[in-house]
Amino acid sequence: MSRPYSLAHLTVMELTPPAMIQAAAQAGYQGCGLRLLPFSPGGTAYLMNDPALMRETLACLRDTGLCIPDVEIIRIQGPLDVRPYLPFFEAGQKLGARHILVTGEDPDLARLTDSFARLCEACQPYGLTADMEFMPWMAANCIQTTRKIIEDAGQDNGGILVDPIHFLRSASTLDDLRQLPAGMIHYAQICDAPAQGPTDTAGLVQASRHARLLPGEGDIPLKDMMRCYAPDLTISIEIPNTRRRSEAGTLAWITQCLEASKRFAGPAGPAST
Repeated sequence: MSRPYSLAHLTVMELTPPAMIQAAAQAGYQGCGLRLLPFSPGGTAYLMNDPALMRETLACLRDTGLCIPDVEIIRIQGPLDVRPYLPFFEAGQKLGARHILVTGEDPDLARLTDSFARLCEACQPYGLTADMEFMPWMAANCIQTTRKIIEDAGQDNGGILVDPIHFLRSASTLDDLRQLPAGMIHYAQICDAPAQGPTDTAGLVQASRHARLLPGEGDIPLKDMMRCYAPDLTISIEIPNTRRRSEAGTLAWITQCLEASKRFAGPAGPAST
């Protein structure tokens, strides 16, 4: 069985959504994940306050046949008011997105769990899941902790997002991944990294945003990880590498990313709708 591949926005963050969609279509992807909200104040994000760009993006989707599996990013850093995110949910729905990337950063795990539950409830009417990506420097720092948050939140549209570089750097194991309920994984990411990496937060963040490797170049057990996923699960290719992309050019780099990913996750299939 074949699976759809989506290009994560972090791989080509400075490309506008129409430019990204066109490049992804040319390289052979079935979808793109789009960042609609910035990771930090003043950070790069698109579409939320630009109706003309939204129209152009929707036209590009119609012309290319690509889909938008996921939109980013909601960071739960403390008490969460879901009301300011309603326009974000509406934009995701307009784009046909199915998943929201969420980070769990509030050190009060009981409050984080409650916030995640309310976020799931708020986005569910828009046809969206909320998928918490664990990162080793956050409160949701591994599979086990994140699974507990999701299960305690008790929402059917709550899920866990596994990024291989964070899997490698966290206290997560293949057994933890194998034991996740199938319905808890709505989509997954792919990349590679060396076994020996940074141990401080600044180094972890730098490597994750600028120096990921193509699948097969590092030490992550990607084939074992991919066996844990449904054969038609969407794989988001998140492989930012500033130096190598600059040397190769954007189209060549994202094509290399796709071809390397297929060797570990299986042949590409039609876009999921």
